[in-house]
Amino acid sequence: MTLSEAKSGMIVRIDSVGESKLKQRLMTMGLIPGTRVEILNSAPFGDPIALRLRSYNLAMRKDDAAQILISEVQ
Repeated sequence: MTLSEAKSGMIVRIDSVGESKLKQRLMTMGLIPGTRVEILNSAPFGDPIALRLRSYNLAMRKDDAAQILISEVQ
């Protein structure tokens, strides 16, 4: 599953970040494999989505979130 497919309220773990122009920037912002991320909500039309990771909130476009593979944490 990708981060763009996650629903509000889910807590997920990042498995990998796909190869893209933004890979280094995403990883610099803390989106590295093994990081727990809480999906907060999305804008009315679904883009962007709001995430909570580490000690801050982050808004991310769905196109960028589609490059990040995740698994749900139980």
